[in-house]
Amino acid sequence: MPSRETVEAFVAMVESNQHDLAIERFYTEDASMQENLTEPPRQGRDRLVAHERAVLARAATVQTECVRPVLIEGDTVVIHWVFHFAFKDGSKRRIEELAHQTWQGEKVWRERFYYDPAQMKAYV
Repeated sequence: MPSRETVEAFVAMVESNQHDLAIERFYTEDASMQENLTEPPRQGRDRLVAHERAVLARAATVQTECVRPVLIEGDTVVIHWVFHFAFKDGSKRRIEELAHQTWQGEKVWRERFYYDPAQMKAYV
């Protein structure tokens, strides 16, 4: 079960737009992430970091906000995120999601994101 201090450190790192470094630091080696049940889970911390870096490389700016409270119950953590992306191609996206995490001790083991897929459409 994660401590509140660990979860808050994770949130702070993501809010400072160090998404990839947060994965490196706070996820188990065999961690997985899944998008909305529409895609199979991405497996393995190295793959998760590489995927996150690819997304960040396409962005000119990212603004990340955790909408409080962060819910912690045993090994389960739920975080409400809002992301504002301005991409290098000029498009923008606002993505609001819930991240449902299962932790093993002080690290994320499984994560599933819930969001409205319509948010993935770019706007200018």
